[in-house]
Amino acid sequence: MSNSVDPITRSVVQHRLISIVEEMGEAMLRTSYSQILNASRDFSIGICDPQSRLIAQADHIPIHVGALTWAVRAVEERFGDTVSLGDVYLLNDPYCGGSHLPDVTAFVPVYGEGQRRLWSVVRAHMGDIGGATHGAYNPQATEIWQEGLRIPPIRLAEAGRMREDIFDMLALNVRFARDFRGDLAAMIGAAHLGEKRIGRLFADVGTGQVSDAIEAILDGAERQARAVVAGWKDGVYHGEALLDDDGRGRTDIRVVAKVTKRDGDLEVDLTGSDPQSKSFANSPYANTQAAVAMAFAYLVDPEIPKNDGCFRPLSVKLKPGTIVCADDNVPVTLCTTHPANEIVEAVIRALSQACPDRAMGGWGRRFRISITGDNPRTGKRFIWHMFHARPGGGGSPRGDGWSAAGEWHSVGGIKFGSIEVAEARFPLRFESHEFRPGSGGDGEHRGGLGSSMDLVVEVPAYAHTAGEGARHGSAGMLGGKDGAPHDYKIVSGDGRRSLKTKEFGIAIAAGDRLEIRSSGGGGWGLPERRSAGARQRDIDTEFTSA
Repeated sequence: MSNSVDPITRSVVQHRLISIVEEMGEAMLRTSYSQILNASRDFSIGICDPQSRLIAQADHIPIHVGALTWAVRAVEERFGDTVSLGDVYLLNDPYCGGSHLPDVTAFVPVYGEGQRRLWSVVRAHMGDIGGATHGAYNPQATEIWQEGLRIPPIRLAEAGRMREDIFDMLALNVRFARDFRGDLAAMIGAAHLGEKRIGRLFADVGTGQVSDAIEAILDGAERQARAVVAGWKDGVYHGEALLDDDGRGRTDIRVVAKVTKRDGDLEVDLTGSDPQSKSFANSPYANTQAAVAMAFAYLVDPEIPKNDGCFRPLSVKLKPGTIVCADDNVPVTLCTTHPANEIVEAVIRALSQACPDRAMGGWGRRFRISITGDNPRTGKRFIWHMFHARPGGGGSPRGDGWSAAGEWHSVGGIKFGSIEVAEARFPLRFESHEFRPGSGGDGEHRGGLGSSMDLVVEVPAYAHTAGEGARHGSAGMLGGKDGAPHDYKIVSGDGRRSLKTKEFGIAIAAGDRLEIRSSGGGGWGLPERRSAGARQRDIDTEFTSA
C-alpha cells in the first residue's frame, strides 16, 4: 500500500471516480438510440487500468462489469505498446472477455503526463448483432457463429481518426443499422467523456497523487472485504442450482458450487458442474468469473467499493467443457442470465451456511421474449425486447423482497421502461401490467411479487423466447419457500398454449395476446416465523390471499 496520499485526497479521488462513471452512464442514457439502452438501461460503465484491474464502476449491470477486466486484458494482449492517444477499441467476443455477442464493449485509453494510466470502458447490449435470428438469442444455435457478428479486439479509431470502413462493415452485418450506429456512437461518446473527466481529475489533483490514491483505494477495499469474510464461519460448504432445460430435451442441468472459507479467503470450486450444453445455455470463462464476483458482492457490506481490491479474497476453480466454462466456439448467448443466475444461486446457497445473516432468497430468473415485424406507423421493421413484467427480488434478513425488481444478474439495474413510450414506439397495446399476487415465496421474510402483464401485438409478427424459470422458481433460502415459477401463454384465436423458455420462430397473428405471469422472489427463513402483522398486511394489500 502506498503511504504517500492522505485520507482526504484518497476520499476525494474515490468519489470523483464514482461521479465520473455515473456521469458516463447518464450520457449513455440520454444519447443512445435503442429502447434497450435509453429505456431499459442495459449497459454498464467501468474504469480499469493497464493491469486490467477494475478501479471503479457505476451501479448498472453487475454481470457486465465483472467481466470487463478480462476484456481489458484481451485488448492489452492484442495491442499492448501500440495503443495511442485518441484510439478507440472494440470487442464483443465472449472468449476474449465479452459477455455474449449482443454486449459490445468500447475502450478509450486515458493518458496522464504522457503515459497510459487508465481505460474508460462502456459495455452495452445492442438490440441486434446479426446472426441467424433477430436479437441474437437463437435457441437453435449449435455454434457461436449462428448467434451473431463476432468481434475480437479491434482498433476502431486510430489517433483520433475513426476507421469508417470498419464501422460500415459492422453496421452492415446487423439488422437495425441506424440503432447500431447511434448506440455505438453513444458508447464512444460516453467513453470519451470519461477520458475527459479523468484528465480533469489528473489536472486538479496531480497524476501521481491520483495513481497513489487508486492504490490506497484498492488496498482499503481489500482490507474491508477480508474483514467481512473473516467474520464468517470457516469450513467447506456446498450449494447447487438447476437450470430448467437446454431446449433440446435435457432437463435439470446442475451448477454445483463447493466453497472453501478459510480466514479472509474464499475459494469457489465449480468443477463439479454438469457438462456443457449443445445449445446457447452455456457460460464462458469471463462471464462465470463475473457471476461469482457478483454473488460475493451481494454478501459483503454495500459500502465497500466493488473494485479489484474488494475481489482479492476470491479465487475460482473451473473445468473446461462444463456448463460454467464452455469450450471455445460453443454458443453462449443466454449466459449473462443463465447460467449466471444459477451460479449466483449455488454460491449463495453454499455461503448461507457460513453467513446466514447475509444470504438472501433467490431473485427471479430471466424469461425474455423478442418480437419483430413491420411497424405500419413507420413503414419500417421493428424489434422489441421484453423488459417489462419483471420478476420479484428475494427476501433477506432485513425484510421482504422487492416486487418486480428483476433478476439476480442485474438486481434492479435493468428497468422495464415506460409503457406509454413502448406503445408509442411499437405496434403493441398493454392491457394490464401489475403485481402478481401470491407469487413471492413464503418465509419469515417473503419474496417480492412478480408481475402480471397482458400484451396485444397489433400486427403480424414472430418471436423467440430465451430464458429459464418456468420449471424452477426463485430459490427460497434458509427454510424459505421458492417463488412461483414463470407462466407465459399466448392466446391466438380460440387457442391458448404455454410458451416454452427456449422457442424459435413463434408465429404471432395480428391481435394475438401474450399473457405473462413472472416469477416471484424466493422467501428467506422459516415461514412459521413470519409475524401475524406481516401476514395481515399481505392480505390487506392483496399481495397474498391467506
